[in-house]
Amino acid sequence: MASQASYVFRALGKDPTVTKRLVLVGGIGHATSYIYDAVTRHPEYHVLAQEINGLPEARVLELILRRFFDVAVITSAGCQILIEDQSTNCGANAVETKALLERKGVKIGQSVVVVQDPTMCRRTVASFVKLYEDLPEIQRPTFVSCPIVAPTVKVVDGNLEYEELPESSGVRVEELWEKQRFYELLVGEVARLHDDVNGYGPNGKGFIGHVDVPEEVLKAAEILRSSLGVSR
Repeated sequence: MASQASYVFRALGKDPTVTKRLVLVGGIGHATSYIYDAVTRHPEYHVLAQEINGLPEARVLELILRRFFDVAVITSAGCQILIEDQSTNCGANAVETKALLERKGVKIGQSVVVVQDPTMCRRTVASFVKLYEDLPEIQRPTFVSCPIVAPTVKVVDGNLEYEELPESSGVRVEELWEKQRFYELLVGEVARLHDDVNGYGPNGKGFIGHVDVPEEVLKAAEILRSSLGVSR
């Protein structure tokens, strides 16, 4: 998460006109401890380890922004920075962000770029789309996901290891999730996106709209679950 945010902060530092508004999103939820761990392991941000404990995820990102990037440059072209620090899960990210914009009197733009963990991008976008589906079609924002990186693994001496990431991403392999956590996210997200009685779509909990999950993806998730002992 910190890696994706860093990419956005760098991009805005180079071109402050990229967006009119930057919303940092995330409260304290079941996965927040993983964010703390990621920051603690980060080659630069680890110096914040003692300060972030107990902070909402959005406040962790804000701290990184203000300590390591030039906020004055980022806001020089009028970019507004907003903080949503109450949401506790993916669906609530969308709900609380919408509520924040409404409280601030901000009309959502025609296009919204969602930067999220690559395993969660699809569901996050689906959550936002679901939230705005009651608007007339001409008024609905277009939500686009931008995961920054899409990690892949390879077999090295019988073990799965991350492949090197493109240098242009600015993200190092050591900044990625621990591999077991990565596998859990992959398997869990496929199950949540799958529109059956156990999923989050219309045939399940109804949190998001229907998402087509290819059969090969379902099979791959099942192989991952059974072969690596991933339960989520």
